[in-house]
Amino acid sequence: MRYLIVGLGNIGPEYVDTRHNIGFMIADALAKEVEVSFHHMRLAYYTELNYKGQKIHLIKPTTYMNLSGKAVNYWMQQLKIPIENVLIIVDDLALPFGAIRLKPKGSHAGHNGLKSIEAMLGSSNYPRLRFGIGDHFPKGQQVSYVLSGFDEDEQPELPALIAHSVEMIRSFVSVGAGLTMTRFNKSVI
Repeated sequence: MRYLIVGLGNIGPEYVDTRHNIGFMIADALAKEVEVSFHHMRLAYYTELNYKGQKIHLIKPTTYMNLSGKAVNYWMQQLKIPIENVLIIVDDLALPFGAIRLKPKGSHAGHNGLKSIEAMLGSSNYPRLRFGIGDHFPKGQQVSYVLSGFDEDEQPELPALIAHSVEMIRSFVSVGAGLTMTRFNKSVI
């Protein structure tokens, strides 16, 4: 079986380590763990790895968040990967910091990256790993909040949360969404 794992984020040094780029951070952690490097290819930074006999194609779109669907659609078609084997790693304002949830499908909930993916695929029936970033921002400051770095009190917890996310990706690839949800969705670090 083959899987397409997509870490959402924005390219450029001004976006590194921001809340909106947690998908890139998790993808980087997965690649680093098995010592593979990303290569700039069409619409994305791309690498691949194997895990328990499964082939993982890992991308970080270079289209910026609002056009993520363009990269996801291209790589799904290029690699002939069915929608149920695509996992989108995304920041989520609706979850508190420290909560990480896998969902087999769902709405975009106003997230521009997921809106783009849904529009390009014509479906919201793709799995997503939702990384909680909380919603501690004044009214009208959502964009500034998601494009800012994690707070000082959150930063010490980030490595463990990213490692937990990588473990969830491995579980998704080896046992599927259902068992991964049962095993991991209850826990909050």
